[in-house]
Amino acid sequence: MTRYVKGIPVAPTDTPLQIPALADAEELTCDVLVIGGGTAGTMAALTAAEHGADVLLLEKAHVRHSGALAMGMDGVNNAVIPGRAEPDDYVAEITRANDGIVDQSTVRQTATRGFAMVQRLESYGVKFEKDEHGEYAVRQVHRSGSYVLPMPEGKDVKKVLYRQLRRREMRERIRIENRVMPVRVLTAGEGAERRAVGAAGFNTRTGQFVTVRAGAVILATGACGRLGLPASGYLYGTYENPTNAGDGYAMAYHAGAELTGIECFQINPLIKDYNGPACAYVANPFGGYQVNRHGERFVDSDYWSGQMMAEFAAEVASDRGPVYLKLSHLPEESVSALESILHSTERPTRGTFHSGRGHDYRTHDVEMHISEIGLCGGHSASGVRVDDHARTTVPGLYAAGDLACVPHNYMIGAFVFGDLAGADASQYAAYAGELPLDQLQEAHELIYRPLRNPDGPPQTQVEYKLRRFVNDYVAPPKSGARLSLALESFERMREDIAAMGAATPHELMRCAEVTFIRDCAEMAARASLARTESRWGLYHDRLDHPQRDDASWFHHLDLHKSPSGAMEFTARPVAPYLVPIDEFTPVGGPSRHLGEVHAEQVATAGAREVAPVAKGQVAAVPTGAAHPEADAEVPTSPRLVALLALAEEEPELSALASYLADSEPAVRRTAVAVLTETVPPGTGPALAAALSDSDAGVRAAAAASLRELVETLPPEPALRELLADAVSGGADPVVRAAALDVLRALRLGDAALFTIALADPDPAVRIEAVRALVSVDAVIPLAEAATTDPSREVRVTFAKALGTLAAGTSDSGRAAAGPDSDALLAALTALTHDPDALVRGAAYEALASAGCPAPLAEQAVAAQSDPAWQVRAGAATALSAAALDVAVPALAKALADPNADVRKAAVLALTRHSSAGEARAALATATTDSDADVRAYAARAL
Repeated sequence: MTRYVKGIPVAPTDTPLQIPALADAEELTCDVLVIGGGTAGTMAALTAAEHGADVLLLEKAHVRHSGALAMGMDGVNNAVIPGRAEPDDYVAEITRANDGIVDQSTVRQTATRGFAMVQRLESYGVKFEKDEHGEYAVRQVHRSGSYVLPMPEGKDVKKVLYRQLRRREMRERIRIENRVMPVRVLTAGEGAERRAVGAAGFNTRTGQFVTVRAGAVILATGACGRLGLPASGYLYGTYENPTNAGDGYAMAYHAGAELTGIECFQINPLIKDYNGPACAYVANPFGGYQVNRHGERFVDSDYWSGQMMAEFAAEVASDRGPVYLKLSHLPEESVSALESILHSTERPTRGTFHSGRGHDYRTHDVEMHISEIGLCGGHSASGVRVDDHARTTVPGLYAAGDLACVPHNYMIGAFVFGDLAGADASQYAAYAGELPLDQLQEAHELIYRPLRNPDGPPQTQVEYKLRRFVNDYVAPPKSGARLSLALESFERMREDIAAMGAATPHELMRCAEVTFIRDCAEMAARASLARTESRWGLYHDRLDHPQRDDASWFHHLDLHKSPSGAMEFTARPVAPYLVPIDEFTPVGGPSRHLGEVHAEQVATAGAREVAPVAKGQVAAVPTGAAHPEADAEVPTSPRLVALLALAEEEPELSALASYLADSEPAVRRTAVAVLTETVPPGTGPALAAALSDSDAGVRAAAAASLRELVETLPPEPALRELLADAVSGGADPVVRAAALDVLRALRLGDAALFTIALADPDPAVRIEAVRALVSVDAVIPLAEAATTDPSREVRVTFAKALGTLAAGTSDSGRAAAGPDSDALLAALTALTHDPDALVRGAAYEALASAGCPAPLAEQAVAAQSDPAWQVRAGAATALSAAALDVAVPALAKALADPNADVRKAAVLALTRHSSAGEARAALATATTDSDADVRAYAARAL
């Protein structure tokens, strides 16, 4: 007889749960699939439905009371209310708090759209504190700017949102499936055509396998709160919502999306033993503050910076600790008001905790401590990489809320990006193709594997062990050795996780969550190992790399899953700021592909052949043995002192030769620096020889020096030979790229050598090879390789290079016709059909230099309706070289394009045809354009 709980069939306890067949899956279909029914997910569903999409909202619990917002909210941390704060000021604050590593375009969305979201929530019935005149009662909590908007009655926020979901017009568009837990996002297509098409999961009450066919997928599963182990030892006693186990981080990763900032942990001040927030945001406006045991306020940094947490941790560990939230000095009315908020909206169990200890805010200040580590975009900067419309790097896949990397986004930011995701995703219709069988099988195996091991170790034991390793090896302060031990431990944990046993759907859910936690733990360890500097205060404090290194690491650190299944990393330059910041100046440039990050040697304590030595001494290395890594902290070498003194004497190369060959890498690096400063005859070959040094630091220094001195180095044969060797056999891509750059600049290379580098595994090296081939007018090698490179950035470079060669051809007549010209035009034509919009745009732009014959001109006219503005702008540029009767009507139409850059390109193209009356008439209309550049160029053309 079937037993029902709240109308849901539950298998009898004496009947083992059976593994359902893959073919028996329940298949659901929708235009937009929203995974997670919390803050961002609810808003995403509402907005997508308002835009006409059929929405499916999946929640592994119940939407009515799920997510971090389940018990309400006591205030908004980042309200940019007109008259009280400016969007640009908020963007600047978040940029500074995040040590400059910010995509300001995403932060600015929260800054500019947050107020409208407050008003939208208010229209739903959410209450924000206002003053006697009905103005929002914004408080100043941070050192600069007033952004905190209290919500004294914020306990009902989720109830209000659920009410909106259940409105009749929303019910017609939004289907809610509670108790369904996705474990994988499904993707279809290859390469640039790969996109999200649905998800696979199971019912957490019945165990039924569930598949979803969707046009777009929005991940809104919250932070990875169950990463580190709380000091209390309770698995679910976390600072963040413990149901947020990193589900979305793992699903995005396995779907091929890039994640970023994963080394930047979330760490918060909390109540000792209770592990809940002390809520300085709430207490500070009432007069509460953080103090050490002497009652001294000690925090110099602003509240939302990692540096504040570093100060906090140092104070706790010092003889001035412990640290308290001081409330005992407050008047009765303030204490009563705080109790009404902190013991209800924030966490109802908080009052019970204090009462059980006999503590009262009137007589006891609240002892504070430090939370376990977690991953969270909304409170730190670790999450899925998104653009300013919540799009991930996988088409059709979106991320919003604490899962998305929009630093310090908080509740309002989660609502804003949920809204952006819902609006953008609504353009997609349900996927009509076959769902990928291999991915369905993988998800099925992940879910039901524990049923095959009914007597295996329980999830609680395996999870405790896993998170204990996180605390031991990954939590700050970090070191390369501990992080390497973490990777070994997490790899071993795969077997423990595979052996976990389960007997019920609920246990299956918990087992799946452990797989997510393990994925997130490995991401956190590898990302922390990759970033060889300290940044963000306590969030990424590397004991072995204690200084911030803006020269090497003013980059986002992105990770993704390679085709082989490994974690690969890319250092992506910070984009130019929308709001200038005095302290930071992004310089842009190409990304630096780092590849896989491997663990350090931790099998033995030092080299096996070396006898124990006292700290500060250097051990003798047995004859024939490899020298140990010699970068350990030791007293300053006399060789270094002598070398630095020698630098003042403008030494000849012969005087530096022994230092360049010294056994200590630090000495060799310094010798390279001295050589670069003094530049004696023979410097070029000496630096080129250092490109093959065994130490990566020496090689990098030599590469940088060669680029710095390239204008002054004589193009001698010895230098060419060494650089050519570095191109073909350089130890790392930094060396190979630098060698190509110098060979090109000094005119020491040839087409044959540069063509070899087009096959280099590193995109940055291939980009240098393309530039080098342009320098020798090597059209054929470029044309042959242009369309086959796997990297979008390299293909864009090819397109621009072909345009450069075409421009040179037309200017100089070097190869005005013939095979080179035909090959060049054929390659550009192929690139106009590239699957990537940026490549197509660059190819069209290049056609302006190559000429735009009739067939391509018609194609450029058709491209004016391309959904990507970059393509439309490139096509407009191409029409500048097309026949007047084809180009002018299309360009005149482009002057009404919604994108200002497209209109600007059209104006510049029309300038080339300005002798025609129709072109001048079109330009006259552009003189009143809303964009200043468009107006100015149009006026100049006339």
